[in-house]
Amino acid sequence: MRMNFAEVAPRAYKLMIALNTYTTEHVDHTLLELVKLRASVLNGCAFCVDMHTQDALKAGENPQRLFAVSVWRESRFFSDTERVALELTDAVTRPGEHGVPDDLWERASKAFTEKELADLLALIISINGLNRLGVTLDSATERHLHA
Repeated sequence: MRMNFAEVAPRAYKLMIALNTYTTEHVDHTLLELVKLRASVLNGCAFCVDMHTQDALKAGENPQRLFAVSVWRESRFFSDTERVALELTDAVTRPGEHGVPDDLWERASKAFTEKELADLLALIISINGLNRLGVTLDSATERHLHA
């Protein structure tokens, strides 16, 4: 293990976990797991991919949809709202030179209320932070990040 982030920076860790907890209370559970899984795939966080797949299955998610998250653009298994959320996840996780495109933000603003969109953005930011800690500190540490 490279570092136990929770022990070295407990206040920062608690704040990250608090944001994650907030999102679980304010984002639709199905959408929450799809977004967490998609960001984890993009970030290469194997522990998180496994965890969020298991959580989604326990919540009754269709395995076929979970298999298709990595190719959501080509898949027919997602609603228009889920597609916008997954596209926003991609854009925030890998923003590129120009950030989140205006047309995507406009579509997201139509699919979600302003509060829902703020909560979705908090979710995407939260899972990206946790993924990046896990990937940086190596998979042995990832168990501590989600305890």
